[in-house]
Formats: sequence, structure tokens, C-alpha cells
Amino acid sequence: MLLDQLKADLAELETRSLKRVRRSLETPCGPHARVDGREMLAFCSNDYLGLAAEPTLVAALQAGAERWGAGSGASHLVSGHYSVHDELEARLAAFVGCERALCFSTGFMANTGVVPALVGRGDAIFADRLNHASLVDGALLSRADLHRYPHADTATLERLLATSGAKRKLIVTDSVFSMDGDVAPLAALLDLAERFDAWLLVDDAHGFGVLGPQGRGALAEAGLASWRLLYIGTLGKAAGVSGAFVAGEADVVEWLMQKARPYIFTTGAPPALAEALLASLALIEAGDARRRHLASLIDLFRTELRLARWTLLPSRTPIQPVLIGDNAEAMAVACALWDEGLWVPAIRPPTVPHGTARLRVSLTAAHSAHDVRRLASALNTLEGNP
Repeated sequence: MLLDQLKADLAELETRSLKRVRRSLETPCGPHARVDGREMLAFCSNDYLGLAAEPTLVAALQAGAERWGAGSGASHLVSGHYSVHDELEARLAAFVGCERALCFSTGFMANTGVVPALVGRGDAIFADRLNHASLVDGALLSRADLHRYPHADTATLERLLATSGAKRKLIVTDSVFSMDGDVAPLAALLDLAERFDAWLLVDDAHGFGVLGPQGRGALAEAGLASWRLLYIGTLGKAAGVSGAFVAGEADVVEWLMQKARPYIFTTGAPPALAEALLASLALIEAGDARRRHLASLIDLFRTELRLARWTLLPSRTPIQPVLIGDNAEAMAVACALWDEGLWVPAIRPPTVPHGTARLRVSLTAAHSAHDVRRLASALNTLEGNP
């Protein structure tokens, strides 16, 4: 029976240490949290600048709700688009140096909307093998031919582009890879896009607000600009609120507004969120002190950690993965940390390739040096190298 098979499949996930567990926070997002009734020091969130519980954003959200109400009432192209949405999109476009921006309710919706709007049957997508699941799903939804090149391997990508006869080509990459923390070779990718007449879509979910001057993102850090570029920024990570946007040349964004199904066929985000995001953008722009503190914590963690069997992957970003390998061992280490009051997620397949289970340590500007030393010490002890 169908239900019996489903129960057996669930049991198999448990046996292979692949079953996911959802925990419930009882406090606002932040390093010091109460989770499932326990006081924990958390290294889980993508709230890189510590803005999710920032009083300024809370006040802006409250004022937005008082001004605009709780919901938008309809999709953006019917009657659910408000003047504050226009203000936010204009501000986002200017912030990342593009002509125009279009907001989506989530980053997943942005990626699954933008990719199929740009390419379809008979076209070709060239995607980094470690791209986020939303980019993979967007590629599959497009029905274009999908070519996945080895992680950051621009030589293989060049060969694939050179042998492609597709009318339209799209290169798709994360900027900061969410489970490895490394940064894509963006300048080389744009060079290939120009040589082979391709679009380049960059998902800067984990770079927006953190990288580049004033947190303007990975493309600004690399000094890149082109009409071929489509920039995806996520607003629920460093920005501390919710949503996402795509930015680029004005006509390209207009086309996306006309064709991106997750934008067209969903209720618009509450306008109060746009008020909070406008306040967030101001804090990001003025947030050099937060970024300096975050950078110092990254350096401290990498200095304090002394591993022999496990591997701290190379990363200059707030994502600091500790590669363990075996699923069961990764779970055991995460459970041991939990018992010590440290909340660090164990990441296993299919999120990462088989044999590369890891702890995904996420540092934020809301952490202290003491917090980071506590985690590094616990990891050193658990690995047997105190």
C-alpha cells in the first residue's frame, strides 16, 4: 500500500541518518536563543548582520502595518502593488547599481521565476554543480537543456559553451555557495558570457549586505557591471526581513515582470514588509562596523579551530563549514554540541554530495568573540584535539 511504502521510506531516512528534525524557537532570532525549552547559543541563522531582531526594523514594520494594514490583498499585477513597493524596488536597484529591480516574495520564487522566463525549450543552461536547489529547480522548470559543470570549473564551462548550438544561453551560479562558503569566479564567468553571447544570472543570497563596499554585494566587490548580468538578492538573510529581488537592465526586468510566473500568480508581499526593508537598507549601507566585527569573528574562528580528522573548508564568508564526511558522525557531533548548549546544524545529502556531511557554522555580527571561542573550544575537544 502507498502509506506502508511511505512509512518504510521514512524509516529508511532514519536508518541512514538523513531524517530532518524541525526545532521551535521561543525567542526572536539571535545567537542567544531558547529552543524547544532549552537555552542555546546558536550558530544556525543567515542573519549575518544581526538585523532580524533589530529594534529599528521592528518599529518600521509596526509603522508599516499601521500605515498599510496586514496584507496586500491581491497579486502585484492586479491590485496588490503599492507605492512603497515601488520605492523599495527603486532603492534596491540603486543600491546594487542596476537600472531596475523587481521584488519577489522569496528567493526560491525569484530563481524559479527568472530562469524559465529567460530560456526554454531548445535553449541551454550552464549551471555550477553546487548551485542552490532553487536554481536547479528553476532550470528544470524551464525545459531548457541543462549542462552542469564541476564546481567553479571555468575551463569545462568554456568547452560546454563553445560546443553549444543553442539559440539562447544562460550561465547560472551562486555567488557565495551556501554549504561551502566559497565565492564563485564571477569575473571569469562574465568574460565567458560576453564571449559566447550568454546571460549570466548570479544568486547573491549570501553576499548581499555582507560583501562589497557598504554591503552592495558580490558583483560590486568584483567591480562587475553588464546588461548581461541578472542579480538576485535575498532579503531574509543579511537584510533581516523577508523576500528577494532581481535587478538588471530595465527592459530585461520588464520582461521578467511580464513572464515570471511566481511573480504574476501569487499574492503580493505585505507592504509593511517593504517599510521594514527600506529601514534595513539604510542600516546595511551604514553597517561597516557590523561587517568589520563579522570579519574579525571569521578570522578568530579560523585561528582558534585546530582540527586533525575533520576539515575546515576554505571560506572568507560567514559560512564556515566543518567537513566530517559520514552522516552518522556528523549527526553525533551536532548532538554532542547540542548537549553542551551549542546549536550547529548537521548538513547531509541531498543538500550536500554523498560522503561530505558537515557542520554548517554560520557566524553573525550579533555573536561575540567569547561565543566564537566557546564553539571552537567545544569542536576541538570533540575531535580529540583540545
